[in-house]
Amino acid sequence: MQLVIVESPAKAKTIEKYLGKDYKVLASYGHVRDLPPKDGSVRPDEDFAMDWELYGDKARQVKAITDAAKTADRLILATDPDREGEAISWHVRELLAKRKALPKDVQRVTFNAITKDTVTKAMTQPRELDQDLIDAYLARRALDYLFGFTLSPVLWRKLPGAKSAGRVQSVALRLICEREREIEVFNPQEYWSVIAQMEHDGTKFPARLVRFDGEKLDKLTLGDAGAAERAKAAVEAGAFRVEEVDVRPTRRNPYPPFTTSTLQMEAARKLGFSASHTMRVAQTLYEAGAITYMRTDGVQMDPSAIQCSPRGYQ
Repeated sequence: MQLVIVESPAKAKTIEKYLGKDYKVLASYGHVRDLPPKDGSVRPDEDFAMDWELYGDKARQVKAITDAAKTADRLILATDPDREGEAISWHVRELLAKRKALPKDVQRVTFNAITKDTVTKAMTQPRELDQDLIDAYLARRALDYLFGFTLSPVLWRKLPGAKSAGRVQSVALRLICEREREIEVFNPQEYWSVIAQMEHDGTKFPARLVRFDGEKLDKLTLGDAGAAERAKAAVEAGAFRVEEVDVRPTRRNPYPPFTTSTLQMEAARKLGFSASHTMRVAQTLYEAGAITYMRTDGVQMDPSAIQCSPRGYQ
């Protein structure tokens, strides 16, 4: 029997159906352990040694994984293909090794879409755990802990109800404070623009005033309402003609596939979704095999999606 570990239980059912009776697929339900919320969980003076503890609500699932691993011929770590997915695989491997339940054959596989072709192909291309991604995760958690333990109490005192802060929130808070100080000392300066709606051969277009009284207008040239009104009156009293029409070919490329941020922005703009709601919907679509992996900064697509046209597969 070959044991496969994924993150989502819905994904586990689908993948087990793809792989057949020789495989048992279990879900970790995300991360299985984390740093204890106490002093000394990260020790910089000891080469950043870190202590870990099992999440209280994951004991039952970890036991099921451990029991299955004891009888498995091979362990296949198939968590998500990002840094957190790599970290979950690493945690599962470390836990099983600690409990003396780790099979001799341990492999890591990744896939960006839950389709039968993608999953079965991934199983034929195993690799080792990516130590660089694991180190990146460990550095991230250490920074979260070290910054959060000092910043979070301040945040709770100043903003009751606020959540914990970490490496990202600490930098964001500083940027916000610096921006607020810039706003406080900002010296506002008035400026005006004069734009006329014109028409040529039935085509309407806007035209911006760029010269006035023999002077080229910069952004701040019309610095008060009086100067703007004089320019407006001069335009209204003038006679204009189109001397030249410059026609240029334009080329517009299709937008690239969504990344996490562009997906969230478009969903908010067009559908009014919050970021969390967008990711829940996207996760459901991903688990159903309808979209490629959406928690990414890359724009790679599954080959089956590239081959698909509006009229069907080419």
